[in-house]
This record gives sequence, structure tokens and C-alpha cells, in this order.
Amino acid sequence: MSANGLNAIDRLVALLSKLPGIGKKSATRMAYYILDADPSYSRLLAEQLLSLHSVIKRCSRCGSFTETDPCPICSDHSRDASIICVIERPQDIRVIEESREFRGQFHVLGGLIAPLEGVGPDDLSIGKLLARIRAEQIREVILAMNPTVEGDTTALYLQKLLKDLDVEVTRLASGLPVGGDLEYADRLTLSRSFRGRVKV
Repeated sequence: MSANGLNAIDRLVALLSKLPGIGKKSATRMAYYILDADPSYSRLLAEQLLSLHSVIKRCSRCGSFTETDPCPICSDHSRDASIICVIERPQDIRVIEESREFRGQFHVLGGLIAPLEGVGPDDLSIGKLLARIRAEQIREVILAMNPTVEGDTTALYLQKLLKDLDVEVTRLASGLPVGGDLEYADRLTLSRSFRGRVKV
């Protein structure tokens, strides 16, 4: 054992337990799976983790995670460039893309307004969003925040900012439960939300 009393498996379990949604039992199962697997799997996993931050970067246009800049969605000329779907996190793009309902562009805010957590409008990529709307002839902005207090606060703030611009502002309609999370919404729910979005 090391000086702090933890062996290699304990240290790995502690690290895996920090991942979202992973408790100590799940982390322990993962650690023993990795230990039982062929050493080449461990090496490959370690290499992927080590290279993650050097290979993946933020898209300079939408703020999503990507290996190329601009990202494949921003580079896709078959998409409707006049519609921007504003989301909280890069992983929300994958969820929305799987619904196959939306064929416009995205903009990642990088969070939500949460005063109690010290997150204000200046901490998000709102200025970049406004610049895109003015420069790219956007006709509709879809606010696709999660229906939570922070999501509603952010959507209301953006509505006020956008009301003087020549752009239609909509929000995802019913289908997403209050307090729910886009990441866990099924394809049908998201599809209905996009079709039933409302003007705000």
C-alpha cells in the first residue's frame, strides 16, 4: 500500500467514483473489469483519456466539442443556417441530433444563469450568440434550455435581449417535463417538443 493507505485499485475506484452517475459499487465493478481485461484494453483506454484534451477542442462558431474547427454541423451546408438552437451544454447536441427533428445550427451557452452558484450572463457565451444573430441573418432562435428554474431564468433573460432584434424567438413546447433534463429525453418526446415549439 502507498503512504496514504490506498492501493492502486482503491485509487482507481476513487477516481471513477468522481464521474457523474457512478457510485462506489459501480466504480469498483469497473475497476475490476479493467483489471481482468487484456492489458491492451487498459493501455488503449489510458491513451484515449490522455489524448482527449489535446484532440478535442471547442468549435469557434457554436462552442461544441469537436476534433475539427469549425465542427461538422457548422460545416454542413445542407443544414438551415437561418435557425439557431440555443442549448446549455455540448452533450445536448447529440441528444437533439438523435431525434432527427432539427436541421439548423446550434449555439452552446456553456451553462445557465444561476446566481446562487455565482454564474451570471457574462459567464456564458451570450455575447457570441448576439454577434452570430447580427452577422449571420438568423430568422429564428430556438431556446432549448432544460425546463428548470435556471433554464427558465436563462430563457427569460435571452428573450428580453432578443426582443429588439429582427428574429423570431421560440422555446421547446410541452413534452419535456418540468425539472427534466434533455440528456434523458427520449426521441419521441424531443420530436414532439420541436414540432410544438412556441413563439415567445
